Amino acid sequence: MPSSALHVARTGLEAQDARMRVTANNLANIGTTGFKKDRANFATLAYQAARVAGQQSSVNTQYAEGLNLGTGVQVQSTSRIVTQGTLNSTDNALDLALDGDGYFQVEMPDGQMGYTRAGNFTRSAEGMIVTSQGYPVQPQINIPEGATSITISTDGTVSAMVDGDAAPVELGQLTIASFANAGGLQPLSGNFLQETAGSGPVILGIAGEEGRGNVQQGMLEGSNVNVVQELVDMIETQRAYEINSKMISSVDEMLRNANQTL
Repeated sequence: MPSSALHVARTGLEAQDARMRVTANNLANIGTTGFKKDRANFATLAYQAARVAGQQSSVNTQYAEGLNLGTGVQVQSTSRIVTQGTLNSTDNALDLALDGDGYFQVEMPDGQMGYTRAGNFTRSAEGMIVTSQGYPVQPQINIPEGATSITISTDGTVSAMVDGDAAPVELGQLTIASFANAGGLQPLSGNFLQETAGSGPVILGIAGEEGRGNVQQGMLEGSNVNVVQELVDMIETQRAYEINSKMISSVDEMLRNANQTL
């Protein structure tokens, strides 16, 4: 029994350590554009059934309750909380935010598509709209040299004043990606997400249509991390870790007393 208690307490320490890591990552990214916080989900480990409810206790009676001993806890998964962060004005023409659901799509260096809520875009030397890492936003839109008054409408249409034209010229239109299960996207470094079997295939469409958010020019979406809630979670995790550590100390003392007595 004591050795089993040591194992259970150890799983508790490991689970709380993982939860603290999730909380630490949330707090570390509080200033990351478009960041979505994570939540650790716990699940019990297998139970040792010493006696099953309904088992015969005598010839004519049955046990009303079973005797089941748990073997601990584990982190089952992490859930991405996809609530929208605050939209902050930047007055930069190529800073974009999505007011609602959806993701901007970006071509990664390996040729695969990445998806992001971080719309802090810029222009490459060739005039393409790219991320700060230089990855081209899809579909590719080229802004001619000398173009001024770049305007991006709520449906993603990009226009600009070009030399020789009296009216703004339409340069292209950004499409917005959506997924049946956005929580199933695989997070990558650099503020990007990747399609998985759990997320379902990407569905491309126009901003503002079929539940997709509108594009907001000159704005960036902030992180959705709530500092107060994360601090509460951190304190709760720390206390749970201390309790599991105290359990190990108590079981160790019980074993020592048993050895001295026997």
